Amino acid sequence: MHLESDQTAVVVVDMQNGFCHPDGSLYAPGSEAVIEPIADLVERASEAGVRLVFTRDVHPPEQFEDSHYYDEFEQWGEHVIEGSWEAEIVGQLPTEEADCIVEKHTYDAFHRTELEGWLNARGIRDLLICGTLANVCVLHTGGSAGLRDFRPIMVEDCIGSIEDDHKEYALEHADWLFGEVTGTDDLEFD
Repeated sequence: MHLESDQTAVVVVDMQNGFCHPDGSLYAPGSEAVIEPIADLVERASEAGVRLVFTRDVHPPEQFEDSHYYDEFEQWGEHVIEGSWEAEIVGQLPTEEADCIVEKHTYDAFHRTELEGWLNARGIRDLLICGTLANVCVLHTGGSAGLRDFRPIMVEDCIGSIEDDHKEYALEHADWLFGEVTGTDDLEFD
């Protein structure tokens, strides 16, 4: 798969201590397992001039107090609270090289964030999406990207999950409905 470096961004979704570190409240070994492959992809993409975007799922403690229906704390318990160690991106990923760090408050990195405008202002059309969790924030961000006419490319060996079948479902769904799926070995930057 050939990608134009100046029209491509790597979007690293929610690789935070709360999800990727054994002491995190929503730790998944599958999320920790993709830290190294993501670091390799980020380095390779950065060397090719590809833009780097990291997302952080961050929740103010009172975010869901007045919710009518949507309440992630009810679903998952309190997690990645604003200002906490859990909300920080894991230290093994080079966030100092990031072109953009997006704070989001839902599963979808486009919902009420600056991401779409930031990408459009820079002529970005193709998104290499990786991170965690496959069937939650990665899937919702990829689907939202497709609806906004970006080309979402799910990088399968850089996507974490709780269960293997969750990842399999998410990638099959993405490939069928709104995007493409590839591995890092198949990526080439021009």
